[in-house]
Amino acid sequence: MAHGRRKKKLHFSKIYTFHCGKASLEHDEHSQIGGPGFSRVVFCNEPESFDSSIHNYPNNYVSTTKYTLATFIPKSLFEQFRRVANFYFLVTGILSFTPLAPYTAVSAIVPLIFVIGVSMLKEGIEDWRRKQQDIEVNNRTVKVHRGNGVFEPIEWRHLKVGNIVKVEKDDFFPADLLLLSSSYEDAVCYVETMNLDGETNLKLKQALEVTSSLVEDSHFKDFKATIRCEDPNANLYTFVGSMDYEEQQHPLSPQQLLLRASKLRNTDYVYGAVVFTGHDTKVMQNATDPPSKRSRVERKMDKVIYFLFAVLFLMAFVGSVVFGVTTNKDLKNGIMKRWYLRPDDSKVFFDPKKSTIAAFLHFLTALMLYSYLIPISLYVSIEIVKVLQSHFINQDIEMYYEEADKPAHARTSNLNEELGQVDTILSDKTGTLTCNSMEFIKCSVAGTAYGRGITEVERAMAKKTGSPLPNGVVIGGEENGENVTETSSGIKGFNFTDERIMNGNWVNEPHSDVIQKFFQLLAVCHTVIPEVDEESGNVSYEAESPDEAAFVVAARELGFEFYKRTQTTVSLHELDPISGQKIEREYKILSILEFNSTRKRMSVIVQTEEGKILLLSKGADSVMFPRLARTGNDFEEKTREHIHDYADAGLRTLILAYREIDEEEFQNFNERFNTARNAVSADRETLIEEVAETIEKDLILLGATAVEDKLQRGVPECIDKLAQAGIKIWVLTGDKMETAINIGFACSLLRQGMEQIMINLDTPEIKTLEKLDDKKALTKASKECVLKQINDGKAQLAASGAGSEAFALIIDGKSLAYALEDDVKNLFLELAIGCASVICCRSSPKQKALVTRLVKDGTKRTTLAIGDGANDVGMLQEADIGIGISGAEGMQAVMSSDIAIAQFRYLERLLLVHGHWCYRRITSMICYFFYKNIVFGVTLFLFEAYASFSAQTSYNDWFLSLYNVFFTSLPAIALGVFDQDVSARFCLRFPLLYQEGVQNFLFSWLRILSWMFNGVCSGVIVFFFCKKALSHQAFNDDGHPVDFQIFGATMYTIVVWLVNCQMALFISYFTLIQHIFIWGGIALWYIFLMVYGAINPITSTTAYQVFIEELAPAPMYWLLTLFVVASALIPYFTYSAVQMRFFPMYHNMIQWIRVEGRIEDPEYCQMVRQRSIRATTVGPTARLVASRRERHRQTQSI
Repeated sequence: MAHGRRKKKLHFSKIYTFHCGKASLEHDEHSQIGGPGFSRVVFCNEPESFDSSIHNYPNNYVSTTKYTLATFIPKSLFEQFRRVANFYFLVTGILSFTPLAPYTAVSAIVPLIFVIGVSMLKEGIEDWRRKQQDIEVNNRTVKVHRGNGVFEPIEWRHLKVGNIVKVEKDDFFPADLLLLSSSYEDAVCYVETMNLDGETNLKLKQALEVTSSLVEDSHFKDFKATIRCEDPNANLYTFVGSMDYEEQQHPLSPQQLLLRASKLRNTDYVYGAVVFTGHDTKVMQNATDPPSKRSRVERKMDKVIYFLFAVLFLMAFVGSVVFGVTTNKDLKNGIMKRWYLRPDDSKVFFDPKKSTIAAFLHFLTALMLYSYLIPISLYVSIEIVKVLQSHFINQDIEMYYEEADKPAHARTSNLNEELGQVDTILSDKTGTLTCNSMEFIKCSVAGTAYGRGITEVERAMAKKTGSPLPNGVVIGGEENGENVTETSSGIKGFNFTDERIMNGNWVNEPHSDVIQKFFQLLAVCHTVIPEVDEESGNVSYEAESPDEAAFVVAARELGFEFYKRTQTTVSLHELDPISGQKIEREYKILSILEFNSTRKRMSVIVQTEEGKILLLSKGADSVMFPRLARTGNDFEEKTREHIHDYADAGLRTLILAYREIDEEEFQNFNERFNTARNAVSADRETLIEEVAETIEKDLILLGATAVEDKLQRGVPECIDKLAQAGIKIWVLTGDKMETAINIGFACSLLRQGMEQIMINLDTPEIKTLEKLDDKKALTKASKECVLKQINDGKAQLAASGAGSEAFALIIDGKSLAYALEDDVKNLFLELAIGCASVICCRSSPKQKALVTRLVKDGTKRTTLAIGDGANDVGMLQEADIGIGISGAEGMQAVMSSDIAIAQFRYLERLLLVHGHWCYRRITSMICYFFYKNIVFGVTLFLFEAYASFSAQTSYNDWFLSLYNVFFTSLPAIALGVFDQDVSARFCLRFPLLYQEGVQNFLFSWLRILSWMFNGVCSGVIVFFFCKKALSHQAFNDDGHPVDFQIFGATMYTIVVWLVNCQMALFISYFTLIQHIFIWGGIALWYIFLMVYGAINPITSTTAYQVFIEELAPAPMYWLLTLFVVASALIPYFTYSAVQMRFFPMYHNMIQWIRVEGRIEDPEYCQMVRQRSIRATTVGPTARLVASRRERHRQTQSI
């Protein structure tokens, strides 16, 4: 590109649909300016004027933080105390300041402050990082007009509505700007919107012609204009407004709007007027908080906490009743039963005359005393563990995509364990299963098919049937399939080979004139921008989609090189069929009718050097065939056959057609078209479409293109492993049914022998109603048709029973709309659940989200959605887990996802390895927390019962407080971070192991209650063994018996040993850190006991010198510790040994394989694999099994 003060460039006022020139709005009956939703008024270059100030628009400061300095403490505390457990500990902490407390207030408050403080610190650090990002963005500078034609840099946050700014190349736009002019003569600029919508291609913007001459700083000295436009909204692709300038009103469109967070590219500078600032900008209007997602394990954990609360209240109630009855009997006829409490002269707590009140007060005391049943550090421990687990996911080198330098990225740590419970995967196709890197591989021109390339789908189909490929190679098995080499030109986007039309040979073909028009159309009908390397002379292309680039590259490689755009022309180097020489040919661009998802086609009107006006059009077959002329299309049937074959081969097709237009028809169209595109109204698109319909008709067919979107590497193998793990896979795609079906075969979602249940509206009755245009009758008939097909499908499933036959459900978008209606969707879901594979074709983004919601709500199982484009965002946010592919369609899906990966194949390791590990670690950690707290709580309860429920605690206050926080929590955290029941290699080798999470075996109520029962048993053993061993005898050499301080310290020591040794027994995979935490926790207890006991007795109270003077010298203390710990572990050890040996779970069986050295024993490994919860019905493995079964059946029949 040329450089200089003013670049010459293409005249996009002639190209782009939304050229807004000199048209007046005086007679525009569609105008809505000034009405509701269109009330914004901007006074350009006058941000400080009175008229500007009365509107009170927000400044340009943007904040994405959750808290401010003033709100952090109250809001963060509110967030913490929304958790019922934290709120409970707050209440008990407050009550600890009353005489009711069985312990000191400080010992109750400090652990709570520590736990809440850690959580708040984590929140604060995360928010501070967001704050730092905000500061960096708000302090960026941009040049702003300060008056007298002088531009000075100011910080973004100081911008105001109405400011004139100058943005230079590669800078971000600081606010939503109205483009006034640029360094190009035609006032165009290139914009990268990756941060906004995730798209990597450059967008073209163009200013109004009336402001395009404002190209110097000094030109803005006296510039004044008034903009009236729509109010702030979240729609990135619309903008309706007008600008009053030089006493004329000019319509505005999205073509003039430069959005905040976009970047200026390939343009030296632009001038713009600030229209929306700060949180009024479209990017901030779109910055809604993602839906809050909580894992099923976490929600179930809340229920367990509530259960423990119920147990706690029951224990307190029973104790209070017993205490009340006992207190009432303390003083009868002057005889004092518990004389040491002085019931004749007692306070209300032990007053026999007020036993009911005493019982109630004891109830409150017991609620505080038994609070140690609830693990105060559980929530914060889980948060720490999940953050560390996420770090390991991010650092996994096996999920690092070196080609794009993209590792896996867990964007949230809330759902780690949910990765181990996925029942259904809902996947996009293009860019997710495929590469979204289009290659031109085949075409049909004048009824003749060209292109000898072999697609992946053709290979898969040939492998499936054993039939020969077009080149004569027969694929009968895996070995032959691998020997078929892929022919590739080495040119990105071009994988075409056919000697009939390559190297200029097309001139010898029977329809060479049609072939010439075909490739001329490919080289001209697009919005691609050429970039010529001045040194090498090579031409590269900047295209809005991979398809566009592939078409232009194909045209170039076949002799029609698009190399230049000027203000009004497109220039080609093309082969002259008469002279056989390359010549330059120029086409004058008169208008472009853009492609969009509604039109499904694009057209360009050009004038040739000979003066002919041509309409060149390309689009989907569904919209192009109805627009062909009734005569003159002799090879339409042949072309239809070819595109059907191309769809069977998994290719994306477009129809190419043209027609010649006379001057009068074009002028008439152009006048109406300009009126429609200059309309300032929300229905501008509809008006343009109505006018376009009048010109895009009576087309002459040239042929069809076929491009291949290759499967990503490892997709079939990944799907095979996921299917073996029992995960169901649905594909939701916008492609045609034939293309989707054949991609399904290529990636092994479908296989030979699988019964296909097709639901569509391609029936004669429906087609007749479509022609009659009776919408009411059509809707009714369509719904009835879909309902009938669903019921027929269910009947097929019922007829097959529990047989080995697998079904695949394939439904198109039109049918899906009816299948998702309230009275039909449950029937549809029942049918879909019964099928091995589900493929939804022609699905809109909204339908993808609705299907995801239906599966999630209908099955009550964990759903995972995976996609790579902006059209997948709704699906990702609706699913329990959203996985974004950081691929060719930008970062929109990634920004809306929970976890980002670079390739679909990494999903295998993410789920089967990390998912299984995280699920097992978190659930085991939670069960262990409940176990250790119940052991502790049971000893408290039994001692209080032993002390006639007098609220006497057996432990020192600080023993109580530090049990959860220091002596037992770190081993649990190490379990949650490092433990592995089986290695990653075995997780992948035996994918069925994943079903332990899907079926929730490791966190079922049976397992939770069994751990609680283990805790109760351990607590009972500890208390009664200690009581029996220490009662009524001398404890040490001086002959003193045991008092409650010694009893409590001894029992506490045993509990610390017990729960840590229980952890050592439970762990499957020891690391140095786990050894340090387990044995270090025990050592820490002894160190604490000595240090705390050395403090003055006012502080240490019952712990004063208890270890040095009483416990350490007594052999009974050490012997009792050893004996009771071993006794309490015997029930768990016995149960585990019996289960491991005689009733092993699936992971136990795999552990036996490793222990017994039978890793290489294929028969035993196969036997373990066959302990399947469900038969594998999709994937290469299922295909192989079905093939063997079919051969066996044929052998038996012979």
